[in-house]
Amino acid sequence: MYPLGPGRRRGRRWVETLPSADYYHPRLPPGAVRGETVITIEELEALRLVDMLGLPHEEAAARMGVSRKTLWRDLTSARKKLVEALISGWSIRISGGDYVLRGGRGRGERR
Repeated sequence: MYPLGPGRRRGRRWVETLPSADYYHPRLPPGAVRGETVITIEELEALRLVDMLGLPHEEAAARMGVSRKTLWRDLTSARKKLVEALISGWSIRISGGDYVLRGGRGRGERR
């Protein structure tokens, strides 16, 4: 029997670039209540590689140092958050995650 435990720890993703802006918000009428969603740095990197650069999932996963399944989970999570924010009129914050910036320029935060 295997001991029961918390499961595997989420591995760090490699990220090539950080965004130049980290907060977006909709133009709403004064006094309107605004929600917020948070997209992690590695979710944004997955979107950048696949949706912006048009890389195949295999290549994007290799560049991030993860499996295709992990890349797919990050993409699915980020896309759901973006669509929900756009439809609901929520702000989008890009923050947090567990990543390593390529080129040895530092480490991301762990959350």
